[in-house]
Amino acid sequence: MKWYKKYLTVYEKPYAEAAPEIVAEVRDKIGRLQSAEPVATVSVIGYNEERHLLACLWSLSEQQCRYPIEIIGVDNNSKDRTAKVFEACGVPCHREMQPGCGHARLCGLNHARGRYHINIDADTMYPPRYVETMVDALIERKLVGVSSLWGYFPDREHSAFGLWFYESMRDFYLFLQSFSRPQRCVRGLVFAYDTALARKVGIRTDIIRGEDGSLAWSLRPYGKIGFVRKRCARAITGYGTIAQDGGLMASFFIRAKKGLRDAWKIVIPTRKSDIRDQESNLLKKK
Repeated sequence: MKWYKKYLTVYEKPYAEAAPEIVAEVRDKIGRLQSAEPVATVSVIGYNEERHLLACLWSLSEQQCRYPIEIIGVDNNSKDRTAKVFEACGVPCHREMQPGCGHARLCGLNHARGRYHINIDADTMYPPRYVETMVDALIERKLVGVSSLWGYFPDREHSAFGLWFYESMRDFYLFLQSFSRPQRCVRGLVFAYDTALARKVGIRTDIIRGEDGSLAWSLRPYGKIGFVRKRCARAITGYGTIAQDGGLMASFFIRAKKGLRDAWKIVIPTRKSDIRDQESNLLKKK
């Protein structure tokens, strides 16, 4: 049985429909994981994630990690019961009123007590050795940041073979890119880094997306950004980005076209002059 199968029983379900015994189990297990002196902070951000958060926290509650950890939450001014789910599961929750992933990530970072900061997205589920594997990579390989891979669960609209092909092509491209442009492989839902260094360089709050890749770029002067390909660090998430592209095949062709167009860049390290903000990605000041 896939490790995430039981979590799907509450994924995409309203919190009110969750079985009380599941919530109690998650609360109990998270309580036993919480350390007063954590090596790593597991920081969950969410905006209107009531239908996904319980599945995420359930997966985190079953982490098998030899390092002391803490699990904290950031409610990015949600309009649903996201904060209630954090509370019911016994996760200390900090409310960030400024909208945007950058503000939410920064809020979690500012409240972190661990030496390492593990980014977690509320709509994503994580395998039981995920946190340990990421911290292992940071410590043993002396990295300042590390990213891993992610996948999607098959459903009626997305076949197992279609997802395997899509993920295999994407993973291979990211693997090639990781040698010279590791920051380009970073995605927020699977990124871990040194807490103190991240506070030193800061997290951008003026862009809609890409704050984690920007953070990875800012960390590079202090050390290497790593890439973990182990299945024990492969998260499972929903179809948000794919749905925005118009489906699995449409998403594949959009990314394949861009990948082929920029294929020559894979072997060339990023230069500072290559970093440009797109006007459409800038948050408008009120």
